[in-house]
Amino acid sequence: MTSPKTLIEAVRFYGDLDHCQAVMIEARWPKGVTCPTCGARDPRYIATRRLWECKTRHPRRQFTAKVGTIFEDSPLGLDKWLPAVWMIANCKNGISSHELGRSLGVTQKTAWFMLHRIRLAMQTGTFMKQMKGRVEADETFIGGAARFMHKDKKVARARGNLGGMAGKTAVMGLLERHGPDKTSVVRAFVVPTHRRTDVDPLVRSNVKPGSEVITDALRSYDRLADEYAHKVIDHAETYVRGHVHTNGIENFWSLLKRAIKGTYVSVEPFHLFRYVDEQVFRFNDRRDPDGDGGRFAKVLRSVVGRRIDYKTLTGKLATA
Repeated sequence: MTSPKTLIEAVRFYGDLDHCQAVMIEARWPKGVTCPTCGARDPRYIATRRLWECKTRHPRRQFTAKVGTIFEDSPLGLDKWLPAVWMIANCKNGISSHELGRSLGVTQKTAWFMLHRIRLAMQTGTFMKQMKGRVEADETFIGGAARFMHKDKKVARARGNLGGMAGKTAVMGLLERHGPDKTSVVRAFVVPTHRRTDVDPLVRSNVKPGSEVITDALRSYDRLADEYAHKVIDHAETYVRGHVHTNGIENFWSLLKRAIKGTYVSVEPFHLFRYVDEQVFRFNDRRDPDGDGGRFAKVLRSVVGRRIDYKTLTGKLATA
């Protein structure tokens, strides 16, 4: 079978461990397999165990395609991991851990851990290139409605002890209109508040001076005019004035909230940035195909050097 293009083809294709290993080799070692410990080329392949052994003597001479990736130390085979990567990379509104667990035949807890490890590979990382041209800046709040809160949380909300806007978590976003490939791209960050001290530095560090920055009437953006062509749209008066609007970033917020409310239902603020990164990845690569050369392949190329264990993920062990 050629490279799969649909989910049903992916399930059939990646049900074969030899296919899985070939895909991992192509994504990780396009110029040939090398030892992840010493970098030596041409290691010895042990076909009966589907692993390699480095010819140089050193600790951890034997390794598989999962070593040094988000899949390392997982008892699950690549025949379960790769369909999971396919689904979260290509499902527009994400996939819940319950649904993934039923699809793969694993527990909900295992599926939840798998999804967070894949989200780690979906993170863009440090943004080296600044946005330019016309850039929309806006903020939103993520969290449950007060009527659905537990009694104790309602009391804390009434006393103002939940933080943020009525216990919600603030997320700030930037959208560059019609980038180099004529596709708008977005960056989003979980922030402590929507005050100037939190949002102003993000705009300045991510947007090239001299660009046109379009925001709503929030006063936190008032000082941007010293470096940018700052245009303001007051939503109390109108939502569009020529090219001055924030409808692009508002569209991203609707996609993000649809995924959180419709698929994930309940997201802890501690993990919110991971779900934001997931949606940013799918939005920025929305023009790419599902299969070969698309979102799935891009995630696979990013699995190396990114690992997180369960204790760190759940906050039981502080990150280094």
